[in-house]
This record gives sequence, structure tokens and C-alpha cells, in this order.
Amino acid sequence: MTRRPVVEASATAVVAKRGAERLRRGHPWVFRSDVARAPAVPPGIVAVEAPNGQPLGWALWSPASEISLRHLERVPSRRPDAAWWHEMLGKAIARRAPLDGLTNACRLVHGEGDGLPSLVVDRYDDVLVVQLLSAGLDTLTDDIVASLRELTGCRGILARNDAATRAREGLSRDVRLLFGDVPSLVEVQEHGVRYLAAPWEGQKTGAFLDQRENRVLIGGLARGRALDCFAYHGSFALHLARTAESVDAVDVSGAALARVHEHATRNGYTNITPVEGDAFDLLRTWHREGRRYDTIVVDPPAFAKSRAALPAAQRGYKDINLQAIRLLAPGGRLFTASCSHHLSRGHFFEVLQDAVADSGRRLALRAFTGQPLDHPELIGVPETGYLKGALLEAMD
Repeated sequence: MTRRPVVEASATAVVAKRGAERLRRGHPWVFRSDVARAPAVPPGIVAVEAPNGQPLGWALWSPASEISLRHLERVPSRRPDAAWWHEMLGKAIARRAPLDGLTNACRLVHGEGDGLPSLVVDRYDDVLVVQLLSAGLDTLTDDIVASLRELTGCRGILARNDAATRAREGLSRDVRLLFGDVPSLVEVQEHGVRYLAAPWEGQKTGAFLDQRENRVLIGGLARGRALDCFAYHGSFALHLARTAESVDAVDVSGAALARVHEHATRNGYTNITPVEGDAFDLLRTWHREGRRYDTIVVDPPAFAKSRAALPAAQRGYKDINLQAIRLLAPGGRLFTASCSHHLSRGHFFEVLQDAVADSGRRLALRAFTGQPLDHPELIGVPETGYLKGALLEAMD
């Protein structure tokens, strides 16, 4: 019979009844208010017990964080050591096997979605970019790097530890090389399209990997005159350009649009036109001018970065979608998305309903999309999900 490792009382967190029930139901987070007795140890891995002394496994401990405990392992006898991390990382990487041959860039670890709370690992060809987003996890950096090197054979690992989340954990925010060499730009190949990711300075960990399948979806349907709003480096525009006659790629950043031009040249496309300006203003102007598009993509940044910002965000999402619908040609297709976690699927659908109603047009829902295979969203852990999209077709 396997025995539970002996753990000092000082290295054990006792959670309140509500926290214990939360863990039993499969959610990995225990908030500070639900810790009945905090462990008297620095950040790291601690044992977890229910109020009656029942062992609940192991968790990452972050003393300064509102999320004090992040559950790692239910089985008390399986203390998460270097071998445990190696096994769990290997399982996460294996789940991405269906993407082999389709792309050389994907998310290898999606935090809680892969049972590895507060850890993000993205692959760009032969380099990895990691984010260690909790104080407990940060202490395990060396074990994680060693396993990733062995499992992937990568040539370099970069820590993009500049996320605001780390400040709430009492951690420093920085970008630093953990192993080998990571260039400033890496070419991504995605379903026949090529673009450059910027691991050191780009948005997120260098590129927007979560929209990969949505880019393929609307790219396969694109025709006529196309519009990509909030284009950033033009990942959607590149897929649209394969079948559309022309693509206007709109972004407020001139530097981002310079990368759009570079990517168009890299793929041999001459039908992409970068357009600098505010998408809200431009779409209103083009509507007054009577302009129409056969294919439109609306992929804005997260308007709701907190629950308090949700009402204003809903107004913003409604406005930009209303403007896009007004520009949509009869029979045209619109793909629209939201990456705001605080805007639920239901609220997003309501926003679209309101925008359609105000436009006075008839639109059919052709698809409602979520996150791709490498960004797993767990049922019962809503924090693992944030991306939702809708493919609409103008019926008039």
C-alpha cells in the first residue's frame, strides 16, 4: 500500500469547508478567504487538508496572492516532484499531436486547462516562450525548464514574465532568457500561411495562436472585397488574401501595419492594403460613403479586462459589430470574436442580437466557435475559457 508522504504541519494548508468543496468539484483555486490555516512556509508546493483533516492532495502556495492555493494533485501519495512535472508536461504536449504538420506554432501548456495552474508554454518552431504566473510556480522554474528541454529538444526558452498577474503575486515583471537562444523574430507556418512571431516584444507571447482555426475558417469562405479590422500583424488578412480579390487591413498602429506589409510580401500577396486608423471611425465613414465588403473580420482586443469594465465593453462590442454589419454586402460573411473572459458566450450573443436588430438587417448564424485544441477550456473551470467567435451571413 502506497503511503502518504510525511508533511510537517507548517507546510500544510487547511482550507475552509467552502474551499474544500470547491476542490472536490474540480476547480483548482482556493481564495485567501477560504484558507482556514495558512502554511507557515515560503511560496512553493504544500499539502492541503479539509477542516476535518482529510487530505486533499497538493497545491501551489502563493502567500501574497488573492488566489492563495492552486490545486495540482488530488492523490496525497503523489507529491508533485520533478518526475511529476515531467509526466504532466509530457501529457500536455502529447495532446497537441493532431496539430503536427499543420503548424509549427501552438500552445503546449494552457495553465489550468492542462492541469498545470498558472503555467503557459507556447512553441514557436524550435523555441519556447513560457509564463510563470504564480509565486508558487515561480519556485519550480528550474524543474520545468529541464523537463521542457528534454521533452521538446528546443534550442531556447524565453520567460515572458511581464504579465500584470505576477505583480499581484508579489513577483517581479521581466522578460529573460532561461535557456539557449531565442531570436527576436521566428517564422510561423500555419496551414500554408507564413508570418513572423516576435517572442521578446510581441503581443501575448509573440503572436495570437488562439485564432488559428478561426483564421482558416473564414479564410476558406472569403471572397470579393474583404476587410480585416484590428489587423495587428495581419494574420487574418493573410488567410483572407488567399481567396478574396482584395483585403483592407485596418489597425491604429503604423508599426503593426508595416509588419502586415512585410507578411504580405513574404507570402507573395499583392492584394492586401494596410490602412492606418481607428476602426470605429473608419467604418462609420465608409458606411456614409456607401462602401460594401463581401467578407469582414472583427477581432478587437479585450474590451473587458475586469468585471467592472463589462458594461462599457458590451457597448463597444455592439458598436463595432453594428458598423461592420452595415458594411456587409448582401450574402456577405462576417466573422466576429471576443477575447474578453468577462464577456460570457451568452452576453456576446446578446450583443450580436442587439447589433443586428439596430442594423435592420437579417443575418444567419452559421457557426459559433470557441478555443482550439491547444487552448483547452475545462467544463466547471470558466477561467480556462475566454475566446468566442461567431460566423454570420447576410441574408438580404
